[in-house]
Amino acid sequence: MAKKYIEGESKQQRKARKAKEKALKSAKAQKTVVSTDLFPQNSVEPNNFVLCIKHGTKYSYDYVNRLYNMVSRNCTLDYQFVCLTDNNLGLDPNIRVLPIPNGLEGWWCKPYMYSNDLPLNGTILYMDLDVVISGNIDKLFTYKPDRWAVIRDFSRAMRPTWQKYNSSVIRFRTGELDRVWKNFISDKVTVQRRNFGDQDFLYTETHNTYPANLFPDAWIRSWKWEIRKTKDFKPGQTRGNRTFARTENVKPGPDCCIAVFHGDPNPHNCDDPWVVENWK
Repeated sequence: MAKKYIEGESKQQRKARKAKEKALKSAKAQKTVVSTDLFPQNSVEPNNFVLCIKHGTKYSYDYVNRLYNMVSRNCTLDYQFVCLTDNNLGLDPNIRVLPIPNGLEGWWCKPYMYSNDLPLNGTILYMDLDVVISGNIDKLFTYKPDRWAVIRDFSRAMRPTWQKYNSSVIRFRTGELDRVWKNFISDKVTVQRRNFGDQDFLYTETHNTYPANLFPDAWIRSWKWEIRKTKDFKPGQTRGNRTFARTENVKPGPDCCIAVFHGDPNPHNCDDPWVVENWK
């Protein structure tokens, strides 16, 4: 093959151009390999994925299917819905299923989604299963796309200057946070002992070296702390199965596209009309 020369191009410029052309050609044939030295950016135009995780029996397949339905109604971009799970029984056949590696449980399954070995190549929008969607979520893909984005933790309701992360909704590029996974899996016993949960570990690993963009608070709200007027539960109920003491006919603000149900109650235990109308 004849060498390609561009008039006025220096030898150094030609080498850089050839390296870029080679990388782009390789990326078309296989998943882009992302260096983990300093959480660099992918160089290939991304595809979009909506990702959730179902592990164990805390949430049924119905939660996954309802999330799939809510995303279908509220996203106009091209995307693929993916579920990382240890049991695909009952899942909608349109959902792409990926296995969770052995040895991970509960919220400590989440670090795997940051791995560069995850067989997805593009922009990933992760959502917990205990969310309710009622507004267009396209903006969660397009908001400040140069860097990963996450929610400001809902402790903000009591402490307005709170800056730590909540991992209910996260957007990142494949491999962008690979170092988080590698540092977790290299000594997961110590990581789990030192951190209350995955979101504390995510904050510890990134806030100094590669901090996230924070989604606007108004876009993603806590149902019980930021949308409802009251949050007291009926007496005599056990944790994990509690319901609100009374029903409230409230709605999120106009900019809110996702309501998060952290802790109690779960959406299936909430009779508020807005939840019943949208969680389906």
